[in-house]
Amino acid sequence: MLKTQPSERDQKAVRAALRRGLNPSWRDDEHPAETTRRLRWVQDNSRQVAELSEPDVLRRLLAALDLKLDGARAAADTIRLRRTTLGNALDYAVETKVLAENPLTEVRVKKHRTRMQQVDRRSVVNPTQARQLLGAVGEVNERLQAFFALMYFAALRPEEAANLRKHNLSLPRSGWGELFLEQSAPEIGAEWTDSRIRSEQRSLKHREDGSGRQVPCPPELTQYLHDHLDKFGTAADGRLFRGRRNGGRISSTVYGRAWAKARETALTPEQAHSPLGKRPYDLRHAAVSTWLNGGVGPTRVAEWAGHSVGVLLRVYAKCLDGGEQAARQRVEQALAV
Repeated sequence: MLKTQPSERDQKAVRAALRRGLNPSWRDDEHPAETTRRLRWVQDNSRQVAELSEPDVLRRLLAALDLKLDGARAAADTIRLRRTTLGNALDYAVETKVLAENPLTEVRVKKHRTRMQQVDRRSVVNPTQARQLLGAVGEVNERLQAFFALMYFAALRPEEAANLRKHNLSLPRSGWGELFLEQSAPEIGAEWTDSRIRSEQRSLKHREDGSGRQVPCPPELTQYLHDHLDKFGTAADGRLFRGRRNGGRISSTVYGRAWAKARETALTPEQAHSPLGKRPYDLRHAAVSTWLNGGVGPTRVAEWAGHSVGVLLRVYAKCLDGGEQAARQRVEQALAV
């Protein structure tokens, strides 16, 4: 949408000015002189929205949306999200009478086939590998052992585990317990939240405000949680996990670093260089796969994991090590005469 592009040296500065100038939390504030100068340059060099009614202009914009900053092609899902955002902006332009109609409906462009991202089967750890990794986490940072155990045994998302409080737990001394999830705290900078508080609490993903989720707590996880509470207690607000220095939210940098070290310790060099358990989130994938392979119905698994059944079956229904062989044995038995 710029008539002239900034120099390579100035590109980062222009993007930084746009992030500040268009941020709802800051855009009405007084900006530093350099930011104001950059924003004025963008305003003076921007095309008029009405120009997007010209097919050639719109096609050039769409072509640019397909690329990353380095000129390489962006992921199909990224392109889809960008075009959706552009479409919403153009709908608003129609609503405010800047455009007579949304030009995206008139311009024929190449459609890119997108596929919902699926879990890489190679990334899913089996129960033995998961327990080895949890043991290694205990050696690297014992405060995070129960954090990762929540992802593996209860399929919690990292932001859900980070926000878990003692009153969310219903634990017997041993055996099956219950987790009652109320809210999560995604890792978001304060400048992007309405309250200007870092990682403000929000409703659970895919849930309306005030709608929680109940997840069973297996006996092994019950023990991890009791051990954590006995050794480390909770933060002042009841959170199970907190930063060592200021007691704040546990950051992805901290638990990501601990997970990387645990993989190096627990896995063979070949496994460590593979996608196996590459990210902490892969523990959640393994949990859902374990439930499904154990015979738990998809509807119940979707409820526990906080997903729709459709998303569950498309994304998370992956087999653990040995699952393929077990499936083939069932087919062989079914075909036996």
